Amino acid sequence: MKKKIEILAPAKDLIGGMAAINAGADAVYIGAPLYGARSNATNSIEDVAKLVEYAHLFNVQVFVVVNTILYDNELEDCRQMIWKLYDVGVDALIVQDMAIMEMELPPIVLHASTQANNRDADKIKFLKDAGMKRVVLARELNLHQIKEISDTADVELEFFVTGALCVSFSGNCYMSVANGERSANRGSCAQNCRLPYNLIDGHGETLIKNSHLLSIKDFDVSDQIPNLIEAGVISFKIEGRLKDIVYVKNNVSYLRQKLDAFLEGNDKYTKASSGKCTYTFESALDKSFNRGYTDYFVNERHQSIGSWESPKSKGQYIGKLIKTTGNAYEIENGEFLNNGDGLCFINENNEADGIYVNKVENGLAYPNVLKEIKPGTFIYRNNDAAFIKIVEREDSAVRKISTTLLLTENENGFELIATDEDRNVSSVKLVHPKERTKNNESIAENFKINLAKTGFTPYTADEITIMFSENWFLPISKINEMRRTVFEQLSKIRLANYRRHEHQLVKTSHPYPETKLDFMYNVSNKLARKFYERHGVTEIEKAFELQWDPGKSRVMTTKYCIKYELEKCPKYHPNMEGRLKEPLVLKQGELEYKLKFNCKPCEMEIWEKDAEFEIEEDHFH
Repeated sequence: MKKKIEILAPAKDLIGGMAAINAGADAVYIGAPLYGARSNATNSIEDVAKLVEYAHLFNVQVFVVVNTILYDNELEDCRQMIWKLYDVGVDALIVQDMAIMEMELPPIVLHASTQANNRDADKIKFLKDAGMKRVVLARELNLHQIKEISDTADVELEFFVTGALCVSFSGNCYMSVANGERSANRGSCAQNCRLPYNLIDGHGETLIKNSHLLSIKDFDVSDQIPNLIEAGVISFKIEGRLKDIVYVKNNVSYLRQKLDAFLEGNDKYTKASSGKCTYTFESALDKSFNRGYTDYFVNERHQSIGSWESPKSKGQYIGKLIKTTGNAYEIENGEFLNNGDGLCFINENNEADGIYVNKVENGLAYPNVLKEIKPGTFIYRNNDAAFIKIVEREDSAVRKISTTLLLTENENGFELIATDEDRNVSSVKLVHPKERTKNNESIAENFKINLAKTGFTPYTADEITIMFSENWFLPISKINEMRRTVFEQLSKIRLANYRRHEHQLVKTSHPYPETKLDFMYNVSNKLARKFYERHGVTEIEKAFELQWDPGKSRVMTTKYCIKYELEKCPKYHPNMEGRLKEPLVLKQGELEYKLKFNCKPCEMEIWEKDAEFEIEEDHFH
């Protein structure tokens, strides 16, 4: 049997979820009323239920995100919410807290969130044996590591394909909570990584001023889809539950077309849901919010990934500024600009700056405010007014399920039979006298024209056959009525025939690969503690949120490296001139962090200012 490959799209809300489905998603993930890692992207159970019904019509799955860490007083609430989600037909939950594995749950499928920091093959195998059906992999992994996990764990693997990157290992960032009580693991990250910092060396000298030193580019591994599938990935996830509909439709349609091209005629893999999409726009990732793109570490570390000028969207490169003429700009390729566009450029202070285009005339762009821009400056468009206008329309992405229709006769009249691409069958009988047409001429073509009018239904009639023994007459109103009824029934049949995978958790006690867990395992309640203890863990430190030591804590671990970005890494830049005097410090107003470089695993740690640690000597010379 062919393996199903899925595009998984974010849904901020019901409307966003339906738009993602119409654009070609095979699955969508959405927040519930509580306990999702985006506290401002929540939805009522009723809205989730409506999304489930719409999705299942196309054999699209709905996953609900329940991926914050839980406190003891929330456990029962969470359990009751899970039962409600199961009752409305949700296909799976994406979870971080192992407490959920301890609860008395319905037979709902569980996926391990990327917040559970899924990097090690042996830990992922443990999760699979404990009952997780799917694991959302850490974004830092390369193709070889993914292949090793796939070979070891034999579990469904999901991997991000486009969207923003957390600079920290997911689930292991405590920067936000250490600076003001907002916990990323509780759904309210303050995005300290997107702030501007000064970089100060061990001599107290400022090396870099006011730069977004922890802000990294956005992720795009869409051209690696074939390699990732070969490595074992079956689900490609788009980041962005806070993003708008234009972003979601653009990303989904772009990936749908890319994946379909790979799947066409493929004898090993097939798509995971039903229907075919048509678009009125040309999708391109650089037309949506982006900070520039990186493939991160999928193909190992090989280039700079920082987006230091700005954490804002850069957008699509247009061309260089040729000159300022009067109160307008002459820009290379300026003829492609539209009234209402937003333009972005890096100014003399190395900061992202922007203007709004009031009108474009004779190839000149007239801005709302004339700013001084040096000729030769790169100009980007981060708000494409014409593109947004097209994509925002509901009919810009339409998804239809293919059917064949057969209009035939029976003893008492006529019958219309619809068969869809998944072999579901709906039939409608019409009791009606059989009368020949005037002049005994066939009006079959007329019937076909009216049967093909599928309009606002989710169906197309791709093949229509009329099988009559004589040239029978039927009023067009009756034909239309039969068509309407046969498709209404087909939708009910499709929903009745939808099969949700179910999995009843059985409590396990196989050994966890570690016996001691530090705060980075985010154990914040008695059930998670019980889960790990049953699996042989003897020492468990409390979650950071419950024991934070102000001023002295390690607040982030990351694969991203400021030394590498500055081309001062002894491993990758052995011929560099001059070495950096450590510890390096990031400073932002009152905020101060020390950087620690662990060269062996090729990781960087961020510590609060009063923390003490030894600086490792590198061994690459």
